[in-house]
Amino acid sequence: MSFTFFSLRMHIVWALLLLTLESAPGCSCLPTNGNSIRNTVDSLIYIAQTTLVHIKELRTNLPVATHIEVRTPSIDGLTSISRDLGLLTVELQDLFTELLSQIQADVSSLEGLVRYFAQTMGCPIQARPRGTATNHLFPDSQISMTLMKLQCYLDTLLLHKDKLKVC
Repeated sequence: MSFTFFSLRMHIVWALLLLTLESAPGCSCLPTNGNSIRNTVDSLIYIAQTTLVHIKELRTNLPVATHIEVRTPSIDGLTSISRDLGLLTVELQDLFTELLSQIQADVSSLEGLVRYFAQTMGCPIQARPRGTATNHLFPDSQISMTLMKLQCYLDTLLLHKDKLKVC
């Protein structure tokens, strides 16, 4: 478990480093050769898989929810993935509970790396969505629904990981 935590921290550091390099003056982007693209896609897949493990661990500790049916948006490429992960990040931040802090960090890192990768590939990227404070009448249900939505989205993303290479 400590190796996984260390490895996840390294991916987060890597994502932050890439974002810092992208925003440096005079640096338009890092090279996008085959190895670089494959390494970035591998990092994205690893973060998504790690996040799924964290979701499954957390869901075992939550009260069992009735069957929740969620619809996942289609995954067309980096542009839509960046948008969807941005919306999920806002939704997770809106719930504001210590219980979700690791998953919030995972999704935020994943969204940042996808956004960076999309920019280096020349994909059009929308502005990050902004959150609005929402009063949840049933916070446990909202947490369960958000986790289920995120889990379904990440499962779908992993099934269509080839979309991580196109805009």
